[in-house]
Amino acid sequence: MFRSIRATALVSLFLSTAALAEGDPVVVELFTSQGCSSCPPADRIMHDLAKRDDVIGLALHVDYWDYIGWKDEYADPDHTLRQRTYAREGGRSMIYTPQMVVNGQQDVVGAQSRELDRLINAHLKVAPQASVTAVRSGDDVSVDVTPVELPAGETYDIRVIQYSPVRHASIRRGELAGHDLDYANVVEAWYMAGQWDGVAPQAFSVTVDAGFPAVVLVQRAGHGPIVAAARVK
Repeated sequence: MFRSIRATALVSLFLSTAALAEGDPVVVELFTSQGCSSCPPADRIMHDLAKRDDVIGLALHVDYWDYIGWKDEYADPDHTLRQRTYAREGGRSMIYTPQMVVNGQQDVVGAQSRELDRLINAHLKVAPQASVTAVRSGDDVSVDVTPVELPAGETYDIRVIQYSPVRHASIRRGELAGHDLDYANVVEAWYMAGQWDGVAPQAFSVTVDAGFPAVVLVQRAGHGPIVAAARVK
């Protein structure tokens, strides 16, 4: 569901950097499936993450469990592709569920809450490399990015992600047959607002679907580290 949207990139002139983000939220992506019997504990953790202001939690349902008798209605092959690309970027040879990826960098078994908390806390202490703000007017989202301490020569993807705060599933077959489960922050759509060289402040705009909240991620191209993130206001 990664949709390439023609975006308008405008150079923004900023009088100062006083508005730079202080402690961007940490992005936690959960790769999960309705066909995975070990996923519900991680899915419950995502409910807790969704309540935090200092974390952006996103549940990406994958499709590679569908063969065992239950097709995950929220699964998207592009979520599986994102997970595989993370594995390749991190030098890993396998993917699994439930897996959480923190700021596009470290992965952890999704149900290991202590290790997850350790990683989140470590990222919260890292000095910001970039700042991002996003404002929504109707179906249009305006994004402003500003460099803080970015390495030279890199390119960054500006992605806007929409999600459902809660989705329900009544699972009738597979490993979780007979379970009625609620899922938090289920990813519904991805939009590429554009790419940024990280050199100077820049503005982007993109049109999104109505009805879903959204967040914006600034991520090194090729599924590298997420250097800034924000909720769309």
